[in-house]
Amino acid sequence: MKLWEKGLKTDEKIDRFTVGNDRELDLLLAKYDVIASKAHCKMLHAIGLLTEQEQTALLTELDGIGKSIEAGRFTIEESFEDMHSKIEYLLIEKLGDTGKKIHTARSRNDQVLVALQLYVKEELTTIKGLVLELFDVLLGLADQHKALLLPGYTHLQVAMPSSFGLWFSAYAESLIDDMILLNAAYHIADQNPLGSAAGYGSSFPIDREMTTGEMGFSTLKYNVVAAQMGRGKVETSTARALASTGATLAKMAMDICLYMNQNFDFISFPDDLTTGSSIMPHKKNPDVFELVRGKCNTLQALPNTLSLLLTNLPSGYHRDLQLTKNSLIPAIQELKACLDITTFSLKKVRVREDILQDPKYNLLFTVDALNELVKKGTPFRDAYKEVASVVEKGQFEAPKDARHTHLGSLGNLALDKIREKMDAFSK
Repeated sequence: MKLWEKGLKTDEKIDRFTVGNDRELDLLLAKYDVIASKAHCKMLHAIGLLTEQEQTALLTELDGIGKSIEAGRFTIEESFEDMHSKIEYLLIEKLGDTGKKIHTARSRNDQVLVALQLYVKEELTTIKGLVLELFDVLLGLADQHKALLLPGYTHLQVAMPSSFGLWFSAYAESLIDDMILLNAAYHIADQNPLGSAAGYGSSFPIDREMTTGEMGFSTLKYNVVAAQMGRGKVETSTARALASTGATLAKMAMDICLYMNQNFDFISFPDDLTTGSSIMPHKKNPDVFELVRGKCNTLQALPNTLSLLLTNLPSGYHRDLQLTKNSLIPAIQELKACLDITTFSLKKVRVREDILQDPKYNLLFTVDALNELVKKGTPFRDAYKEVASVVEKGQFEAPKDARHTHLGSLGNLALDKIREKMDAFSK
């Protein structure tokens, strides 16, 4: 069954190519098509296009379909083009002519728009919750380990002292930037497109304000052409937010892989969080974080993939837009999995307390030595050359109180301010 069937049968090869994997992806969206159909049904009754009895019958059947979706019993067989055709078929099968009325004043175009936007809103809310959970873990670790110094590196060379508190809270604060983008994507999706029909509205006296409230949108896309043009923009804005969050996770995963390396040995995890080698008995591999790194790096391509797909499309609907689901929906699922496993694993991280006992880390304090000379009146450039000369001769020793000085300065992490900022942006 196809919503646009007029009696002519489409060639089977054309059908396979145009439908693609829509049936599989629509299983994730069908719940939202039911929500939108219920809102549409109530609106049709309110404007006199459905009787009270017809509304009750349609809502009852839609509730039943919704329950079958939640229970995992809903299927989209090959005889149906998509979720819309299957749901309408079920309504007609049960209710006859009443079921045929559900498509009044709407198009498959605004049906998929509203279902996708409801899906994106719910998934972004879930992702924001997962980001907050990871943020809390990172801030807790920062507070717990703020008194432990950690070597800082630039160009992968020993640079200056850092701390575990600084490292953990840096990623926590970076997640706030991602939260801002997730919020922006949410607001773009939070505009009801239902009622735009095929992109040019409907001559029926529909009440779009009513459906906006019924579905929980904060506003609607007033211009029906703009509503149709939202297809693609919603996906790309979401993709940018996913990519940004993925970039934070990928960088942190790389740090973790590096710090678990025996040549660094800054952190470790329980054996049950690592994997082994088929021939090397000693191996404890950070496979989880390597996969997080790889999956989240792959997410960086998503905005570009969608942008290229949408390049030069004029206003109005085009079948190219169907392909946005192929990229966006799996990416959402991947990021959720990466956030979940990262939080799960970091709760069990072990940090090493004696890292700076290694003599090579004395060089972390060259800037402290330089600063001491400056405080005593030596011009900065002369002090720089003097310390560099001592280092070159292999005679450098860290100032006596340098470690304590850094513990004091790096211990002031402003964790309460970071939390306040996240609270402000996560609402």
